[in-house]
Amino acid sequence: MDIKGSVALVTGANRGIGRAFARALIEHGASKVYAGARAPEAVVDEDLTPLRLDVTSPEQVAEAAALAGDVSIVINNAGIGGADTKLWDGSFDGARQALEVNYFGTWAVSRAFAPVLARNGGGALVNMLSLASWVGQPGFPGYAASKAAQWSLTDALRQALREQGTLVVGVHAGFVDTDLSAWVSDPKISAADVAEQTMQALAHDLSEVLADEETKQAKAALSQPLERGPRA
Repeated sequence: MDIKGSVALVTGANRGIGRAFARALIEHGASKVYAGARAPEAVVDEDLTPLRLDVTSPEQVAEAAALAGDVSIVINNAGIGGADTKLWDGSFDGARQALEVNYFGTWAVSRAFAPVLARNGGGALVNMLSLASWVGQPGFPGYAASKAAQWSLTDALRQALREQGTLVVGVHAGFVDTDLSAWVSDPKISAADVAEQTMQALAHDLSEVLADEETKQAKAALSQPLERGPRA
C-alpha cells in the first residue's frame, strides 16, 4: 500500500518502538499520524497528533475509533513485558496484565478499527509481535504466552479482513533497544530498524516481518523436532 498521504494510528506511540513507527510513517509521507498513549501529554513530537488511548479501556478504544475515523493504517504496538512473573515463582498478576494489554488490547483495537479501515478502502493493520511468539521463555512465560496468543490473533485477523482488502502484517523481533529491554545485555536491534522494515513491508504488501537473524532462525526451526526446535 502507499504510505504517502495516508492517515495512521500507532498505539503506545510516546516512546520506544511506537515512537519509531510514528516517525517512520511521517518520514514516508503520511499526512497525519495519531499517537495513541495513555498519557497524551507524553507525546512531544509536534509532527504527531496525540490521542488518549489505553488499549485496556473499552471506552477509550471506542472513543479513539470515533475520533480517528480517517485512518487507513493501524499499528498495534502498545504492550508490556510481564517479566515480574517467573515460571516457578511470583504472582500471576504480571502474566495476566501481559495478556490483558498485549492480547486483549490488540484484539479490542483491531475490532474497533476494522470497520474504519473498511470504510477507508481496506488499508493495513500491523501487529507488533515478538520472537517470543514462537519460543517459550521460563524467565517471562506470561509475556511469551501473550505474544503467542497475539500471533494466533494476527492470523485470525488476516483471514477475517482479507475480504475487505485489509493487509495484516505481523512484525516479529527479538530484543529491541528500548526501555522495555534495558535489563538485557544480549545484542539488540534498533527500534528505527524495526520500523523501517515494517514500512517496507507495507509498501510491498508483505504480511510478515522477521526483523533480525534470531527471529528468522526461530521461525525456520518451528518445523524441526522439539529437541532441535527454536530456543531463546
